[in-house]
Amino acid sequence: MTEQSFPTSSGALRGKTAFITGAASGLGAALADALAAAGADIIAADIRPAALHDLLPRLRAHGVRADAAGLDVSDPAQAFDAIERTLDRMGSLDILVNNAGTDVTLPIDELSEEDWLRVIGTNLNGPFLLSKYAALHMRRQGSGDIVNIASTAAKRAWPNASAYHASKWGLLGLSHALHAELRPHGIRVTAVVAGGMRTPFLLDRFPELDPNVLQDPADVAQAILGALLLPRASVVAELTVLPVRETSWP
Repeated sequence: MTEQSFPTSSGALRGKTAFITGAASGLGAALADALAAAGADIIAADIRPAALHDLLPRLRAHGVRADAAGLDVSDPAQAFDAIERTLDRMGSLDILVNNAGTDVTLPIDELSEEDWLRVIGTNLNGPFLLSKYAALHMRRQGSGDIVNIASTAAKRAWPNASAYHASKWGLLGLSHALHAELRPHGIRVTAVVAGGMRTPFLLDRFPELDPNVLQDPADVAQAILGALLLPRASVVAELTVLPVRETSWP
C-alpha cells in the first residue's frame, strides 16, 4: 500500500471561497466557523442579515475575509445577484452550502397554500437556483463543491410535516441528479442526511426534545469539512450523520 498524505483542516481551504445559506445560526453558523478555521473566505447569507452581526468578527479572527449577504433563497433574482456579488467581492466561488431551511408543522388540512410554497421555495427551489448559478462559474473554473443539507426527513416520514418531507426528499433527489450531471466537470455534489441537532430550528419548535440525545451542529460541520477535504479524485455523494444517543432512526 502506498502512503498518501491527507490535508489537515488548518489552512487546507486557504484561497477558497465558501457561500453558506442560513448562516446566522445552527448548522449554518457552525459550518461558517469550521470552514473559516480551515482558511476559507466566507460569504454568510441569511434572510435575516442583522442576525449575522456577531458571526462576522468571529470568522475574521481566523484571518479570512468574511462578508454578510441578505438573501431570500427562493427569489430567483436575489439568488442570481448573490452569486454574482460573491464573484465580484471574492474573485471566485469554490464551495456552495445550501443549508437554509424552514418548516411548518401542521396537518395537511390546516397547511395553507402560502406555507406550502414557502417551505418548498426555501428548502428545494433555493438550492436549485443557487446550484444553477454557482455551477455556471464552477464549470468554467473546472472545479467546485456543492453541499446540500438534507435531513432524515428525506428518508422517512412522520405526520404533520408534508411540506418538509416533500422538500427534503426532493432535495435529496436533486442532489444526486446534480452529482451525476456535474461530476464530469470537476464539480462534486454532496447530500448531507443530518439527524437531530441541538439547534434553534429543532428545539424552539419541539421543546419537549431532550437536547442531550441530539448532536452538536459543530460535529456535523466537521463531518462535512472532512468530505470537502477529500482528494479531488473522490466524492462523498451522500453523507449520513446521526446522533449516537438518539435512536428514532437507525
